Amino acid sequence: MQYFLGVDIGSVSSNFVLIDQQQQVVSKVYLRTNGNPVNAIREGFQSLRRQMPEDAGIAAVGATGSGRHLADIILGADVVKNEITTHAVAACHYDPACQTVIEIGGQDSKIIILRDGIVYDFAMNTVCAAGTGSFLDQQAARLGIAIENLGEQSLASSRPVRIAGRCGVFAESDMIHKQQMGYPMSDILMGLCEAMVRNYLNNVGKGKKILAPVVFQGGVAANRGIRKAFEKSLGLPVAVPENHDVMGAIGAAILAGEAVSASQPTRFRGDGFILEGDFKTRSLDCQGCPNLCEVACIMRDRKILSYWGDRCRKWETSLKPAAQAVVV
Repeated sequence: MQYFLGVDIGSVSSNFVLIDQQQQVVSKVYLRTNGNPVNAIREGFQSLRRQMPEDAGIAAVGATGSGRHLADIILGADVVKNEITTHAVAACHYDPACQTVIEIGGQDSKIIILRDGIVYDFAMNTVCAAGTGSFLDQQAARLGIAIENLGEQSLASSRPVRIAGRCGVFAESDMIHKQQMGYPMSDILMGLCEAMVRNYLNNVGKGKKILAPVVFQGGVAANRGIRKAFEKSLGLPVAVPENHDVMGAIGAAILAGEAVSASQPTRFRGDGFILEGDFKTRSLDCQGCPNLCEVACIMRDRKILSYWGDRCRKWETSLKPAAQAVVV
């Protein structure tokens, strides 16, 4: 049995998916990155490996997310794509007629406009935390509510209060004011969900023609209050896939399966390289020119595997596959 591995390394979560040759999800792992993507990559891979049959192999690897470069170096990826591409591929796999993808993750949010299965337009928001999952996490922690229960509690609302959602700081202050005024918690939570949706539509979705079918992806899609708020604002049904939290990884796995063939074998490095090596990262300031690039590198057992971040590629091209530098 051959599987295709998709990896989505984000700032908040790291997602791993195995799909079979029929592009069906066989296994998935969703874990927190916790500020250490290298450990997250190894732990996620090891967890998936334990779920695989002993005689099963990985035929191809796809990487996406903000940490896709690290995943490529550690795992040996056959395809490295941005999140727009992988989320669009996964959405079309879920619903070939999909025309709009709403994706809200822990650190950013994005909208993808599809027409006939092709990315027609997109937008991302990485500036304000009020439109991301991390803001929901913070508010749930402040209120003493498990983030998994926030959406369910918001559905009990009969009259949501209006929360200022243009800024995370103002939204939190407004929520505290509403609590002090004695509004029911369910109404405040639904007000928070509606404020987050307004923020999304007024920033990420501004000027975009949102048409059905609409597919809602990302970890925040598990929040039924956010889904209800989107349906109320758009006047359209919003579908949430079963594997909404790992759709980026699914898209990467699908693309990896399409890229590898008999004439082009996989670049997958193998279990021993990934699990037995000692991986470390470090950074340096290049003084070679006025750009003063911040260059990062990753090492395995004191051997430098890759440099990146240098605009002129001075450091990147200094490494040759046949003769890797050794850190002393």
